[in-house]
Amino acid sequence: MYQQMIFVNLAVNDVAASKKFFTDLGYTINPQFSTDDCACVVISDTIIAMMLSKQRYADFTQKEIADSAKTSETLLCLSAESREKVDELVDKAIAAGGTAGRVQDYGTMYGRAYDDLDGHTWEIMWMDPSEVQG
Repeated sequence: MYQQMIFVNLAVNDVAASKKFFTDLGYTINPQFSTDDCACVVISDTIIAMMLSKQRYADFTQKEIADSAKTSETLLCLSAESREKVDELVDKAIAAGGTAGRVQDYGTMYGRAYDDLDGHTWEIMWMDPSEVQG
């Protein structure tokens, strides 16, 4: 069966700093699709985040590039396998220079957020599998 992929493209101020930040979180960089202007961050087999310099990002849009440190342009939400994994990943992000965001705890659903070095908001969420199955 075909596995659809998502390639999230984000404008960043410093590609090298973004590479370090995301590898500090445990993700890998695919060198085949990375340059000085772009870091291809492999989050999973089907989720790729392309960290593009603002100059490179501008090649793909005619719109003004949002200042993600001041304006919310997107909320990126990733699942985690447990509450502990939520905390582990967000704590790594904060230790790597990210900024802590809000915590949501509904018992059967738990999430925490962080902003990366450029202000993009990443939400990490766990949901009780028995709740998902109904």
